[in-house]
Amino acid sequence: MNWAFLQGLLSGVNKYSTALGRIWLSMVFIFRLLVYVVAAEDVWHDEQKDFACNTKQPGCPNVCCDEFFPVSHVHLWALQLILVTCPSLLVVMDVAYREERERCHRLKHGPNAPSLYDNAGKKRGGLWWTYLLSLIFKATVDASFLYIFHCLYKDYDMPRMVACSVAPCPHTVDCFISRPTEKKVFTYFMVATAVICILLNLSEVAYLVGKRCMECLAATRARAPQKGHSSDFATSSCKQDDLLLGDLIFLGSDTHPPLLPDHPQDHMKKTVL
Repeated sequence: MNWAFLQGLLSGVNKYSTALGRIWLSMVFIFRLLVYVVAAEDVWHDEQKDFACNTKQPGCPNVCCDEFFPVSHVHLWALQLILVTCPSLLVVMDVAYREERERCHRLKHGPNAPSLYDNAGKKRGGLWWTYLLSLIFKATVDASFLYIFHCLYKDYDMPRMVACSVAPCPHTVDCFISRPTEKKVFTYFMVATAVICILLNLSEVAYLVGKRCMECLAATRARAPQKGHSSDFATSSCKQDDLLLGDLIFLGSDTHPPLLPDHPQDHMKKTVL
């Protein structure tokens, strides 16, 4: 394994992730990938060789091992890790595409041309949807593999002895699994880390959606006073137009508006009397 390439790849993914995304990446890299590479492969390397049955019938141990281990744990975990980490790489590729598009735009229209994106690495527009869908895909993949493990190995259990009666076994024979307790511990550990990763993905989805809803609500509240101010301005403008229209009506008609007396006090006295 090229650790320098893996480190550069993980640093690129970590750059465009949220705080919860960085925790998820640490969980995958330390508690899943390293455990898989360092320990899990060594635990399951003798899966078929040390699967012993109390019979000398040729082929019976092989078919019994295939009956109980239809798919190897390590192979399923390898496929699971590949599918889980691919969406994060798609986010990095999307950012690289946006940066390349911005560079080509600057080369074509000059360095002073307006930018296509305010920030190519900021989760806005299509990048926001790519990141959100990658989280949903990762949670779905982990949940699907947990269900597959549960169906293949009842309750993720690893018994010490299994009874097998598959042909060409002459009768029901007892078969024994090597290091069952150690395999059970590693199985529970990988299941627990997958559950934690699912919770982190769902928490990050809730965080992104909630943050976007709060931003939209704040923008709506900011636009509301501006609309009220524009309506007040329109009302005052209409009133001014009505006053001007009234003056024009008086000017265009033969009658004249009533004139106030020269002494308003006398008018007020007559009104009172």
